Amino acid sequence: MRIVTVPWEMTRLVTERREAGQSVGLVPTMGFFHAGHVSLMRAAREENDFVVVSLFVNPIQFGPREDFKEYPRDLQRDVEIAAQAGVDCIFHPRVEDMYPQPYLTFVEVEGITEGLCGASRPGHFRGVATVVAKLFHIIPAHRAYFGLKDAQQVRVIQKMVEDLNFDIQIVTCPTVREEDGLAMSSRNVYLKPEERRAATVLYRSLRRAEEMVRGGEREAREVLAAVREMLETEPLVEPEYVEAVDWEGLRPVERLQGKVLIALAARVGKARLIDNVLLEV
Repeated sequence: MRIVTVPWEMTRLVTERREAGQSVGLVPTMGFFHAGHVSLMRAAREENDFVVVSLFVNPIQFGPREDFKEYPRDLQRDVEIAAQAGVDCIFHPRVEDMYPQPYLTFVEVEGITEGLCGASRPGHFRGVATVVAKLFHIIPAHRAYFGLKDAQQVRVIQKMVEDLNFDIQIVTCPTVREEDGLAMSSRNVYLKPEERRAATVLYRSLRRAEEMVRGGEREAREVLAAVREMLETEPLVEPEYVEAVDWEGLRPVERLQGKVLIALAARVGKARLIDNVLLEV
């Protein structure tokens, strides 16, 4: 497995593979790999001749009071995990190569970035869209793989690809969970043991929502009230939002019909955790 740090070298390598007739899969990440990342790598491995994992903690998607400096990093561990998953190349650029100063160019997707996580994290999705656009340019892959745990991010990237005519297929993969239902996240390492136990209420509350919808409930306010009520049973969990939105535009809905995302975010100790379920009603 190769490790490439210079953008132009990465572009040349992938271009050579494409010209040789090979298909290329990309898994964009910020590192500190867990089973969710590995599932994306394996999906890419199954569908492509050459698999690249980008490993870059993107500073411009973190707010001034967020955890950029504390975000967990372990390059050697990540390299070993990626190699075991069959990855061919890791792209691990320096911040100064991704954002030469003064850096003045950004990508912004409007509308769908304003609610959910975008409401409390101004500028976050501008940072996400910008870095992913740069990665798609540096690594001209055929397919890129994203997990549905970050559902709003997935929708933002899908829309960016559609609007800016990127020649790449976005492949979405299911959320990978611990045995007790907690969604895999690099930020789970922040949780103390009692916080880790309390955090399972996020998925339990979403399962309650699924059960209600399967039972015939179509009023969003009833489903969301049940989710909030269950979250309140854990005093260590501080909900930030609980929303039901349509998948296409991520707009709040009153009645559940079509493709609907029920999403939440909460603070548990120093960790900000997100989770969701995507329903076909």
